Amino acid sequence: MGVVTTGEVARTYWWLVLVRGIVALLFGIVAVGWTHIAILFLIYLLGAYFLVDGIMGVILAFQERPVYSRWWLILIGGIIGIILAFAVFFWPGGAALVLTYLIAAWAVITGIIAIIAAFFVSTGFGREWSLVVGGALSVILGIIVFFIPVTAILAFVWLLGVFAIIYGIVLLVRAFQFRALLKA
Repeated sequence: MGVVTTGEVARTYWWLVLVRGIVALLFGIVAVGWTHIAILFLIYLLGAYFLVDGIMGVILAFQERPVYSRWWLILIGGIIGIILAFAVFFWPGGAALVLTYLIAAWAVITGIIAIIAAFFVSTGFGREWSLVVGGALSVILGIIVFFIPVTAILAFVWLLGVFAIIYGIVLLVRAFQFRALLKA
């Protein structure tokens, strides 16, 4: 069995990198140009994930029933996933808002934990201040997101779009570099 080099893989599958770059670039353009559409797309994608995960959970629960005495826990998780999916599909704006508030709460809680940890953790380097600064920034971010959730959602998706455009361009350049290996 021969050894496959990265160059051989790159020459063979350069087009996959090209497709990834095009998809990233298109998503980025939509996210920056039509942020509301991108938000709706991401929310529906989340709903689709909840639905598929929930259905798989229900199927798994019934498959595990003969061998796992707590199969019903898996079933409950699957049913919750399906319910969440329908909630997202029928109330996408509310789902986006709830998710934003959960992210804000997460940022505040993890920030507070980091600040508290700074007083109990000693690395011996005297750099615990970085935990305080990071924790404080996390708390501030969480508070800002909590008070202006719609602006936070729009800003996040817009920044995600800018990232996707840059990443897409990088992938396109890389794909054509790989393609050039075909001619070498």
